[in-house]
Amino acid sequence: MAKRIDVSGLNAYYGSHKAIEDISMTVEPRSVTAFIGPSGCGKSTFLRTLNRMHEVTPGGRVDGKVLLDGDDLYGSGVDPVNVRRTIGMVFQRPNPFPTMSIYDNVAAGLKLNGSYKKSELNDVVEKSLKGANLWNEVKDRLNKPGSGLSGGQQQRLCIARAIAVEPQVLLMDEPCSALDPISTLAIEDLIGELKERFTIVIVTHNMQQAARVSDRTAFFNLAAVGQPGKLIEIDETERIFANPSVQATEDYISGRFG
Repeated sequence: MAKRIDVSGLNAYYGSHKAIEDISMTVEPRSVTAFIGPSGCGKSTFLRTLNRMHEVTPGGRVDGKVLLDGDDLYGSGVDPVNVRRTIGMVFQRPNPFPTMSIYDNVAAGLKLNGSYKKSELNDVVEKSLKGANLWNEVKDRLNKPGSGLSGGQQQRLCIARAIAVEPQVLLMDEPCSALDPISTLAIEDLIGELKERFTIVIVTHNMQQAARVSDRTAFFNLAAVGQPGKLIEIDETERIFANPSVQATEDYISGRFG
């Protein structure tokens, strides 16, 4: 079941350096929210705070609130591993486990989370690969290494691995930046299908991609190098690209900077 994310007053730090400041927003369930903005403005840092990946970085810490359907993800006693199981992530470069087969890549999270019968694993692997639009391309070579797939196929394999554990939210950090145009189109089509089941948040430097795939767009910026990134505005994607409320958003979208 897709869930809603409510963020209020969120700051994230690397040691003493404040990377993002006072971020507040709502991410609606069963929708795609895109984060855009110049390099270094904190888009990926903020994305990683949503499933507590930021604190894995040495010196990384967060204050503020991130609520998932009202539950505080940073509350006392909350297990970050369970948070990351509920809020999955797909990274910039495809990262299938290199020594594992296609089958084992998809099943890896399930095997970590509990004991499953072989028939149950088979069903989930097939369902997840179909959900990632990859099944027909790999069904006859499930025991071959995942690293032998093309870049676009590897990224869809990583998406299959992420959705196999039935998360409620899927975070994507520039998932197409290392892919060719045809593979990018396949991922974008897949995002459109996945939003029927998941809440999706995507970081992208490709503004055309944000316009194509997202329902809402958030623009991040920073006042100067070394200053914390801030959320400038968030709105319906069509409005952000056609008639933004803030001049800086229009300047960025029109290519005047960034």
